[in-house]
Amino acid sequence: MGISFNNALGIHQHTVGVRGDRAEIISTNIAQANTPGYKSRGMDFSRALQAASSGASIGLSRTDGRHIYASTKVTGEKMYRTPTQPDTGDGNTVDVDLERNLFMQNQLRYQASLDFLGSKFKNLTKAIKGQ
Repeated sequence: MGISFNNALGIHQHTVGVRGDRAEIISTNIAQANTPGYKSRGMDFSRALQAASSGASIGLSRTDGRHIYASTKVTGEKMYRTPTQPDTGDGNTVDVDLERNLFMQNQLRYQASLDFLGSKFKNLTKAIKGQ
């Protein structure tokens, strides 16, 4: 009888990747906080998680017949965030306090998913060893 990782690990195997992508988007926003004209970006987490858990993938284009076919998972599109503060005149829409809070919240949930996955693997290891 085989072990189905999709059943054993649940949605958390997909949340780790999507939360990693979200952390990258938020950290880019924080890094660009002083760049004139930069528009704050975000992602719809539930839509990205649904795409990641469905196994959707896109093929990468090959520019030469000798290239190996490759595909990448679709995790979600990056969208512009609605500004929460008035324009300061330079066109930048990054609210650093909001971005820091979103980053911290995302990291806490990322760590919770990692902890959950770690406990699942520990229990699977015990089951395999017959403990």
